[in-house]
Amino acid sequence: MGEKILKKENKVKRHSLSVILVHWSVAISTLLLLFSGFGQMPMYRRYGLVNVPGFSWSDNFVINSQIHYAAAIVLLLAVTYHIIYHVSLKQFDIFPKRGDLKESYLIIKAMLGFGKEPASDKYLAEQRLAYFFIGLNLLILIITGLIKAYKNFSFVNVNYDFMIWVTLVHNIATFLLLFGIIGHLAAFIFKENRPLLRGMFTGKVDLDYVKHRHGLWYEKLLKGSSAVDNEKIRGANNRKQDAKI
Repeated sequence: MGEKILKKENKVKRHSLSVILVHWSVAISTLLLLFSGFGQMPMYRRYGLVNVPGFSWSDNFVINSQIHYAAAIVLLLAVTYHIIYHVSLKQFDIFPKRGDLKESYLIIKAMLGFGKEPASDKYLAEQRLAYFFIGLNLLILIITGLIKAYKNFSFVNVNYDFMIWVTLVHNIATFLLLFGIIGHLAAFIFKENRPLLRGMFTGKVDLDYVKHRHGLWYEKLLKGSSAVDNEKIRGANNRKQDAKI
């Protein structure tokens, strides 16, 4: 992922362009899915959204269905790429770890002014838990959504009771995902978390912030930088030896 300390900029490269693009593809497509999904129910006219300038179309079932399918395709491609990319590189630092619940409690407690926040790795404990919760519900929505789309083909005959359960699971996962997103965004109410938000646009975070809050990650970055520097020195020495010969 190219994580490294940028000494001249006093910053740390936290995310690659690939990670940023996948993150925003998933975020935007998910929001469109939620909006268009609720739009297929008779609620936008009931609650007056159609009266808002630019949203007169919001209760149109056909338009919402088209948006829903288009966003679903983008989400499916982004999630598939994300899984293949990180599994192939064996990058699992965003996955939950043992003790994350307790560590999340200590971090939140510290942000409220009680106690000292424990040193964190690249991702905070609550970030890992949020990733798992949101990711799990996204996978459930994708699977159930594919089933719901498949049954729309004229040559497909799916058991009615089975589809009731699929729809129920799909709807439950939708509301759980919505709560997860609200919780995820609410984390930025705390000033301590806001540098991470900027990092999702630029891919970089301040070096001082990393030293202060992500001490475990900073130590890994230092070791990585030392290894790279040593390799450069060895390469330079080898070139000098070759030149003498």
